[in-house]
Order: sequence, then C-alpha cells, then structure tokens
Amino acid sequence: MPLPERFLDELIARTDIVDLVSESVHLTKKGNSWWGCCPFHSEKTPSFHVVPDRQMYKCFGCGKGGGAINFVMELENLPFKDAVAVLAQRAGMEMPELGASPGARERREKLLTINRQAARAFYCWLNAPEGAEGLGYLQRRGLSRRTLTNFGLGFAPNSWDALIKELSAQGFDKRDLLDAGLAVSNKDGRIYDRFRNRVMFPIIDVRGNVIGFGGRVMDDSTPKYLNSPDTPVYNKSRNVFALNVAKSSKAGRVILTEGYMDTISLHQAGFDSAVASLGTALTEEHGQLLAKYFKEAVISYDGDGAGVKAAQRAIPILEKAGLKVRVLQMKGAKDPDEFIKTYGRDAFAKLLDQSENQVDYRLAQVQKKYDLSDDTQRVAFSQEAAQLISGLHSAAEREVYGGHAAQTAGITSEAMKLEVDRAFKARLRKARKRQERRELAPASQLQPKARGLRYENIRSALAEEGLLRLLMLDPSLAGRLDGLTGAEFSSPLLGRAFDLLRRRAEEGLSTQLAALAGDFDREEMDHLAQVAAQPQAAANSQRAVADYISLIRGERLRRGGEVQGDALLLAMQKKYQKKKAYMEEKK
Repeated sequence: MPLPERFLDELIARTDIVDLVSESVHLTKKGNSWWGCCPFHSEKTPSFHVVPDRQMYKCFGCGKGGGAINFVMELENLPFKDAVAVLAQRAGMEMPELGASPGARERREKLLTINRQAARAFYCWLNAPEGAEGLGYLQRRGLSRRTLTNFGLGFAPNSWDALIKELSAQGFDKRDLLDAGLAVSNKDGRIYDRFRNRVMFPIIDVRGNVIGFGGRVMDDSTPKYLNSPDTPVYNKSRNVFALNVAKSSKAGRVILTEGYMDTISLHQAGFDSAVASLGTALTEEHGQLLAKYFKEAVISYDGDGAGVKAAQRAIPILEKAGLKVRVLQMKGAKDPDEFIKTYGRDAFAKLLDQSENQVDYRLAQVQKKYDLSDDTQRVAFSQEAAQLISGLHSAAEREVYGGHAAQTAGITSEAMKLEVDRAFKARLRKARKRQERRELAPASQLQPKARGLRYENIRSALAEEGLLRLLMLDPSLAGRLDGLTGAEFSSPLLGRAFDLLRRRAEEGLSTQLAALAGDFDREEMDHLAQVAAQPQAAANSQRAVADYISLIRGERLRRGGEVQGDALLLAMQKKYQKKKAYMEEKK
C-alpha cells in the first residue's frame, strides 16, 4: 500500500532541504541558492546546487538530483519508504499505518530480524560442542574472546538443516530463509542451509543491522569463503565489512584489507579503522561510502600478484571519491595478519606511517616491468612513466614525480620533463577533439545524460520539459492545458511526470519535484532534476503554456504524417514487387 500523498506533502513541507543537506555537506549561499562539493562524487570545485524555493538539489558534475527523500535515499543507500521513515523521525512525524498487507519496508524489517536471529544462533553454536572446531580455528588464529564477541563471530554446524530448524521454531518459514539468502533450494525443490561447517562472520551495516554473512569453510571444500547473495537488505557492492566500527575511529584514515581475518586482526591490534570489501573488487559505491567517513585511505592488500592488481584497480576508484590514497608494502609477510603476528603491532604502525603515496607505488610497479640496465628498456620505462605522470592534475605534481621517475631511469629531469610535456599535450589534444566532436553534434547535448533515457524528438521534448517546469512553479496552470495528456508527449518519461503533476495540481497537492520521489527510479529522478534546474521565466506563463502545447501537438501531427507517408510508400513498394513477380511469372 502506498504512503498517503498528503502525508508526503506535509513531510516535504516540514523538511528544509538546505538544513538537511547541510548536515553532510558544507554549503555556501550564492544569491537565492546554495552551493557545495557533491557528497556523491569527488570534486574540488563545487557543482552541487541546492535550491530552497523548489526544495530540490542538483549536481552538475555527476548528474544526481531530486528532493529531500531522494537525498536520504542516495546518501544512506535506503529504499523509498525507509528514507521517508528517516525524514519522518527527523521531523517528529508518525509514519502512517499502511494496513496488514506487508510492503517493502515491512519485508525489509522481517529480513533484518531473521538475520539478527541467525547471527545469535551462529554465535551460540560457536560456544557449544557443535562449534568446537570453529572456535579452535579462531583461537589458533590468535583472536581473543573479546574480539569474538565484539564482531559477533559464530559457527554454522555441519548439518543440512540446523538453521532451518532453529529459525522455524521461532516462527519463520522456509521462504523467509530463502529470501534472506540463508537457505538454498536445489533443482528438486529441497531446501537446505546455505552455510554449513563454516566459521561465520556477520556483516553489519553502518546503522547496526545484520544484513548478511560470510562463512569460512573448515575442510578442503570450495569455495573457501562463501558470502550471502544480494538480497533486499544486502548488496555486496554497496557495503563494507566492519565499517560499522571503523566509522567511529579517530585515526582519520581507513585501512583497506582483502579479507575478514585481516580486518579483525587489525582491530584487535588497535587499528580500529580497518575494513574489507565483501567478496568483490572495490567499487565506486564503496569509494563513495568510505569518503563519507574518511579523507585518506591506506591500501593494505596482500603482496602477491592478485593483491597488486587489486590495489592498482582500487587507486583510481578511491581518488575519484575524493580520498588521498597511500599504499602499504609489506616485506616478510603475505598479509597484515601475518605481519603483526611476526613483527608486532609497533612495526605495523611504523609501516603504516611510511606507506607510499599512490603515484610512487604505481611508478614502482611500472619499474618492475623493465630491466633498467638495458638502454632500450630505460627508454620504454621513461615513456610509460611519462604517460602515468601526465595524468596528474597539477603542474607541481608532474614536476615532482617526473623527478622521481628521472632518478629511477637514470636520465636528467629535463629529459623526463620533455617526455611528460609531450604526453600531457597529447592528452590535451585528445580532450579537445572529444570536445569538438560534442560541439559539432549539438543535438546530442540536449539528450538526457542517463544512458537508459533518450529523446526521439528533441523539439517536442524541449517543449515538454518547459511545461513540466511551469507546472512545478505554478500549479494553477493545470487549468489551462487544453486537455493535453502525457500520451501526446514524445518522451514517455516526461509524459508520466506531466500526468502526475497535472493530477496533483488538480487535487491541490504539491507539484514540487520532491513530491515525485516515490514514482520514479533514481536515474529518472536525476533527469527530472536536470529538467527542473533549468531556468524558466514565470512571466507570460499562460502564453508560454499555449506555445508549448502548440509545438508538442504540431510535432506529433508532423511525425504522424511522416509515419503515414512511410506506410503508404511501403504499401506501394509491396504492390510493385507483387506486380513485377506476376509479370515475370507470365513470361
């Protein structure tokens, strides 16, 4: 059952979007609006625009936009109704009763309850006879009782249905366990526990909810680590292990490791800002999530080839999110857990302080590819290093790291500077050519930025956008639409938005962009925010409405005529081909 529209209107009216955004973004007032650096992507020049009169935000860098509900959905990675609940609590409003039928929010709460109860069961089993093997393994890894408790570690018994029986006794059915990713159904329809004979690591989000699990096997079966599948409450690309603890760290820098055990060992040793990605490579969503809590990231991956490749992939993702990146290189140990056990906590702390900045690290990886005692390979190294350095933002950075590369290659700084300048100019030429291509195709600039959206008729779509803006600014114009409906629009998205705004205006509801949050997905709302953010003169609005309607209907008639003409031409061609075939047959 959907939330009452008048409740949502009141919630939006009670939520000052400037106050809301200011809780996580430093805003500066310019004229009648506010500007700041976007919380959703990395930028140095503010392009995040908040417009209090329209109760909306829009980033002109990454394209995200919407109203207060969309902001909470994006910032906290919440579904619509959960974001509404957050704002309602903030505004001191009671969430309406939605009847007995379970909706998305109720389903989400049930899955979180199941996960919480499963975590309790796993924890109890770890400390029972069934978990002796798992407890022995964790103790051999050096984890203390306090650490086991702090991270809620547990054990899944070597049984096909131990968890199913446990949770069934608590009133949960097998369908609930399947939805939570705790059970699996085979091709014969038999349902059994997903996790069996494994040490269990609960995955807890920043709000303290158990959203999933990771399990390490006790024998030689595969996979060694098994993680929960994506569910309505868990997405491995958007969550990070131990961030619920690390977010409160005073260290100021996050330590990225490759696995649960490395992260837990670091916390036990006092490095409380350690986290790990969840069975997947680091994603842009991970980077944005970490950037909300930290300004610097230290990559502490394994020193093998896979770890080096993972670090190389992670560097640009973290930098794009706005984090200063350093890389830890360990000698004499394959991972942080082994290093601390071998050399101690203080040695790791010293290593952490001496971690390399990401440019020197990447240069060192390039250097490993070449034999610098060979002149030909020295030249090749210099050229590849120049390509890397030419991508740095400032001239000072290019000069400093160019000097480092020159010293490594055994050439003069002047020679390396020439190589870097040549590579930098080549980058500029490519960028200019891309810009020229865009400028030579101005129609493409009017297309929606979202990949999944496209205008089939630019002239009509621009008029349709104008109508939406006018309705958002002045709902009384809904009485002057001459019977126009969204079905007459060339853009289905704009047509849907138009029908909703017109209906809301006729019913005396808000026509602000924020009121549409529950009716469109995030990509669609980003585009509608782009539409709403464009300037629109309110003067002579009635005349503008008439002109827009005339253009929309004129384009529709013209397109209809073209379609009819195409159909007539096709029919004539078919008739000609049929007659030709008949004449040839007579011959």
